[in-house]
Amino acid sequence: MRVGVPREMKPGEYRVALTPEGVRSLRALGCEVFVEAAAGEGSGFPDDLYRQEGAAIGTAEAAWASDLVVKVKEPVLSEYPLLSGSAVLFTYLHLAAFPELTEELLKRRVTAIGYETVTRGGGLPLLRPMSEVAGILSIQAGARGLEKTCGGRGVLLPPIRGNPPGNVCVLGAGVAGRTAARVASGFGANVTVLDRDREKLLLADQECGHRLRTVPSSPEAIAEALREADLVVSAVLVAGERAPRMITRAMLRTMRPGAVVVDISIDQGGTFETSRPTTHDSPYYVEEGVVHYCVTNMPGAVPRTSTQALTTATLPYLESFARLGVIGAMRADPGLLAGLNTRDGNVTCPGVAKALGKSYLPPEQAIG
Repeated sequence: MRVGVPREMKPGEYRVALTPEGVRSLRALGCEVFVEAAAGEGSGFPDDLYRQEGAAIGTAEAAWASDLVVKVKEPVLSEYPLLSGSAVLFTYLHLAAFPELTEELLKRRVTAIGYETVTRGGGLPLLRPMSEVAGILSIQAGARGLEKTCGGRGVLLPPIRGNPPGNVCVLGAGVAGRTAARVASGFGANVTVLDRDREKLLLADQECGHRLRTVPSSPEAIAEALREADLVVSAVLVAGERAPRMITRAMLRTMRPGAVVVDISIDQGGTFETSRPTTHDSPYYVEEGVVHYCVTNMPGAVPRTSTQALTTATLPYLESFARLGVIGAMRADPGLLAGLNTRDGNVTCPGVAKALGKSYLPPEQAIG
């Protein structure tokens, strides 16, 4: 099997899909690995390290001409001409937020597997490591946004003598939300976590040592929490589907001037009516008097950590592809098959089909 690793083209994206150690593992299984020149430099992996493990270093075209193309983020416009029905694409896709990319994948009959919809034991094993990173960064970015130079209220989250701590509201008690709550409570902030799933709320309470308040989510509970919050982190996820729009413009107007919202869900379309994608170069904007942070590739800010964590998660699947072939690996693993988003011009992920109004072909039928 020929495995290609292109350089990431999304603005502010410094991650790479495979470490040199990952190359070594695939080479041991007989794979040829083609890495685009400088693909790993942003994560601290120069070309020579890949060469030492047996990878060929070359052009983007060489990487994309492989049997299996492994990326971090969804292809951007400049990469559309490189998409091919003869190659399998394995990456974060988030197609519910990218109808144009979906159309391109369908037109070019690409077999595309999205990390974010691969399942195992009821969880999302390839989304989890980046959700943890994003949860940590959401508090760092939110704390920075509260600084006056970013348009914020000018308050700290931790308490200092004579001043109370800041108030943090976390929407969603999944992996990203619980991580954000744990970091914020570690800062000493007052933390409120809202979710409709009581078991997730209990888990958040246990992970944070009962240092936060958990509230069953409802429109009324959200509205009340927003009014008191200095920082709101939205980590609401519906796997494969577009993120639900939970916070209206009118609700934002009830927040404290200079409060901050961090929309981790922005790569699935965002949960605030006022959310729009931003980049690491220009991450903040102010609307309705509230500072917004809506970077679509948050873990790209810490590429070394993120690349290593991502490779650890994806490598077992890559090794399975090498041993069984892509179709064989999906037949052997229903959780991996759940990651199939498009094949032969069909949408094979129910969440994507629902979000974009497309007909749906079950993945079992798509692979024959």
